[in-house]
Amino acid sequence: MDLGPGPVSIQLNVNNQAQSINCEPCLTLLQVLREKLGLTGAKQVCDRATCGACTVLVNGKRVYSCSILAIDAQDAKIETVESLAPDGTLDALQQAFVAADASQCGYCTPGFIMSATAFLADNPSPTKEDIRKGMCGNLCRCGTYAGIEEALLSMSKTPKTSAMATEGRKRG
Repeated sequence: MDLGPGPVSIQLNVNNQAQSINCEPCLTLLQVLREKLGLTGAKQVCDRATCGACTVLVNGKRVYSCSILAIDAQDAKIETVESLAPDGTLDALQQAFVAADASQCGYCTPGFIMSATAFLADNPSPTKEDIRKGMCGNLCRCGTYAGIEEALLSMSKTPKTSAMATEGRKRG
């Protein structure tokens, strides 16, 4: 495989769809998702892997997509927030966020949703303390942490995550 300096062809598995993309080897997964594939759920905020707004699942694990090169994600199963509502119907976790009023501006919400998806798969009955520790990698400038806690606690009563995310963790 030619690794540069110009664009190279890479293959990604995004939301259970094979994607063939020509891109510069220096592009992050976040850049490819947003700019090449039009999947704009993951947000570019800090671009330093500190805020969590770009969180996606890679092989069922939370990853800041701004911190991984797309070329390095070729053999992985990548899930974005768009995978949770492929037909436009919110999944149970997204509905819980709405019911708990867990967002204000909403810019961080997709990253929180993806982080919470992985968190709940690993800890389906969390306490408030578990949630505070388990979700500490995501930041909300609006301060909607109480609503996020409430949403995750409501999910712990009937733990549901996306079938795709759960399936990925069983294999991974």
